[in-house]
Amino acid sequence: MIERRDLERVRDWAHQQLAAGQEPPWAWYQHMKLRETLDAILSSMDRAIQLETAAAEAEDRPEAGIRLVVDNAQQARPRPSRPVPLPN
Repeated sequence: MIERRDLERVRDWAHQQLAAGQEPPWAWYQHMKLRETLDAILSSMDRAIQLETAAAEAEDRPEAGIRLVVDNAQQARPRPSRPVPLPN
């Protein structure tokens, strides 16, 4: 499995190649695609770690979930036996 530091090292290499400006146009385009792809992968890795951490914290705090609350003290309103006329 490839590690984050390896991906960062390859991304830095691609960035250096782009900054040097000595590559032919077709290679520049390939280096740019490589760098953008690695940025997306690293960003996704960060987000996955955040989600795993949030899920673990949520398991530690069971009260943080959604709860159903019932109000047993509802007041019953008398329903009119006939329709109530609306004001004109």
